[in-house]
Amino acid sequence: MILVIAEKPSVASTIATVLGANSKENNCFANEKYIVSWCVGHLVGLAMPDAYDERYAEKPWKFENLPILPYDWKFEINKSTKQQFNVLKSLMSRKDVTQIICATDAGREGECIFRYVYNEVGCNKPVKRLWTSSLEESAIKKAFANLKDDSEYDALYSAGLSRVKADWLIGMNATRLFSIRYGTPLNIGRVQTPTLAMIVERNNKVKNFIKEPFYKVDIDLGEFTATSADEFKSEYEANKLASLVNKTDFTVTNMFEKRKSIAPPKLYDLTSLQRDANSIYGYTAQKTLDYLQSLYEKKLATYPRTDSQYITDDMENTANQLIEHIYSVYTKIPRMPSNVNQCINNSMVSDHHALLPTEQITKYDLSSLPETEFNILFLLAVRLCA
Repeated sequence: MILVIAEKPSVASTIATVLGANSKENNCFANEKYIVSWCVGHLVGLAMPDAYDERYAEKPWKFENLPILPYDWKFEINKSTKQQFNVLKSLMSRKDVTQIICATDAGREGECIFRYVYNEVGCNKPVKRLWTSSLEESAIKKAFANLKDDSEYDALYSAGLSRVKADWLIGMNATRLFSIRYGTPLNIGRVQTPTLAMIVERNNKVKNFIKEPFYKVDIDLGEFTATSADEFKSEYEANKLASLVNKTDFTVTNMFEKRKSIAPPKLYDLTSLQRDANSIYGYTAQKTLDYLQSLYEKKLATYPRTDSQYITDDMENTANQLIEHIYSVYTKIPRMPSNVNQCINNSMVSDHHALLPTEQITKYDLSSLPETEFNILFLLAVRLCA
């Protein structure tokens, strides 16, 4: 038997359908060849400070107990999802399970979610990695046909684990340090605190901004208007130039027109989509990610957490077909000349390509989508056609 472990129940259900594992058992799906189960986010995580020494559990916190620097890192099972951990532990330990397929989300976080469980169980069965940017049936089948040894993703796991350890070290130590220093609970985070500082700095600049008027001089030449290149801080200086122009004849010695071409916008990665969704619809970054994740699980969009704005050359035909699908579904989008080649750059695609809608849009009743998800999908569609 082959055990397939997805990141969440909805994804497991999709994979199970593709594999024909239609028999529902105890928190898993199965047939004669596959067992498909799931994590529920992080079933296992780094242990809290008191797991290393009882003095770290003392309240109030003390300066003399800092810093907390684990030498051998410990992990602990999440109490709220321990039941699902036990399910996976039992499945991994079955004698008839000879191979495991990691089918968690294709990225650092997904890799860590699986590895934490695998290591905590103490499993040593061979592991293959399922890597896909889409939950469409064709994409899942292609991914199963191209499984790789999970050891090829060791560096990805190490990167994710290093980030988690950095978060732990800064969060646990800095939170306690500043809470002690200022006598009140203060949450400090590796990403959270610098981001908050940027927001405060920006807010102070806006709050303390002082408007400074400036002046320019326009000359009406009949067919066009000439504007002074310089900006004058005082109205007196601007009037002085205007007066001089009015009293003096002058000759236009050169005039030319320049035509500029503007490159179409790149395809969306997560960050650029979050930026546009905020400016157009007012969605926060987290809300945009949530809506995109839901579209991904509905097989309407590709993998959300991508940092690429390009596709690979083997996707050219797929992209052209998608454009035709988009015009057939979104009839109000005016047809525009499309050049997919400008979106292709293999060197700019590492783990995942740019965000795209999927061909599932032709089969799904898009009017049934929540307005928020419809809007996000519409942005992806328009951007591909631009």
